Order: sequence, then structure tokens, then C-alpha cells
Amino acid sequence: MKYHIDTIPVWDAMKLDGECLLCALERKTELGEADRYLGASVMEPDTRIQVNEKGFCRKHHAMFYSVSNRLGHALMLESHLARTRERMKKAADALERAADNYAKAPLGKLTRNGQNALQEMQKQSQALSDMAGTCIMCETIRENMERYLHTFFHLYKNDTEFRNHFDASMGVCLPHTADLVRVATEELSAKEAAEFIRTLMRLEEKNMDRMQEDISWFIRKFDYRFQNEPWKNSQDAVPRTVNKLRGWCVGDEPNPEE
Repeated sequence: MKYHIDTIPVWDAMKLDGECLLCALERKTELGEADRYLGASVMEPDTRIQVNEKGFCRKHHAMFYSVSNRLGHALMLESHLARTRERMKKAADALERAADNYAKAPLGKLTRNGQNALQEMQKQSQALSDMAGTCIMCETIRENMERYLHTFFHLYKNDTEFRNHFDASMGVCLPHTADLVRVATEELSAKEAAEFIRTLMRLEEKNMDRMQEDISWFIRKFDYRFQNEPWKNSQDAVPRTVNKLRGWCVGDEPNPEE
């Protein structure tokens, strides 16, 4: 079949023959976005505006901090902090007014003004939470992964080699299993979706069984009675099991070149 800009990364991830091609795609996207935000794009007006409004989550701040580009990180923080201070000042003023009204409410029962004040405090509490709860990088990764999920099904339906490769693979992690089931109902006919889901779940059960054997053998190797036995395929069973259950987060990079 004819390949295009979206199908090539999905095929490349499949050819890695790892525990989850979607984790490989997600991690590659994440690393690319980190490089972009720490690079010249931080000075682009459109990017700067979005960063100022949404900022980054703790995970991605930790990721930025772990690389040797303090200046790029600081440039993003400076303008995001300034914008957050503006937004927080508005919330603080509203909170103080509401708190004063709430304090005037009779003990034991709230007047309408007291109830309104309480609702306003809760509203501003949510506003503060929202300021700290957005991440432009997480949003970008989610958008990219949605596109890759739909591309996966384009290949699965139209490329026999890709379908056969996936059906013989080690499957995907549990979170991405859920994603594939969700998107299958959008991309496939009812009959095709049912067939795909049966194939997917057999694949996941088979590979979860493999994981169970590996993690159990890893534990057994700490019993003196088995210390002279071979490790088999269990030496990296802990990170592989974590990543299978929760998506890649520990151990070797899912893309070997990264």
C-alpha cells in the first residue's frame, strides 16, 4: 500500500517488536515535544501565548529540569508565572470578597448571601486548581496519539502485512488496549470491530500470561533453591510488568535509539 507521513511512524513503531508500539509512539512524541519547547519555539509568539495560559504538568517540568537547558526552562517559566500571577490576583480578590461575606453569615444557617459567598469560594477554588492542572504538552501528546490510533486502524484494515505483524506481536499495554477498543468502534464496522476485539483480547491474555510467568520466575530466583537456575526471560520482568499494566514509565526507552 502507499505510505504517508502518518503511517510511517506507526509502521516504524510496529517494527520495533516491543511490548507496546503505542507506548513507543507516545514516548517519541513526548521527547520531540520536549525538544521543541526547550528550543527555539519558546520564542514563537503563538507558542508563548499557549504556554503562558496552560503551562506544564509536574511530570513535564521534571523532564525539562532533568536536561541541561535551564535557560529555555526559565524563559517559559518567566512569562507563564507572570500570566498566572494576573489570573491568581483576580481569583484572590474574588475569594477575599466572598470570604468576608461568608464570615458575616449567621451561625447555624446560611443566608442567601452566605450561600452565594460559599459558591463563589468554591468557584474560585476550582479556578486555582485549573491554573495548576493544565499542560500544553500533555494536550499535544493526546492529540498526536488520537491521530496515530486512527492511523493504526487505517493500516490494520488496508495493509495485510501490518495486520499480520500486529496479530503476532506482544500486544500493547493495558491503557492502550482500552484506547484501541474505543477507537475500533469508530473506525471499523460492527463485524470488523467484534473480530478485532476478539483478536486483541486473545493477544493481551497470551502476553499477560507471559508476563505472569516472567515476574513469578523473577521472584523465585530470590529463593536459594533456585539460585543456580537460569534467569530465563525474567531479569527485566519488573519494569516490563509495570509498563504493561500502566504504559511505559520505567526502564529502557521503548525506542532503542532514544
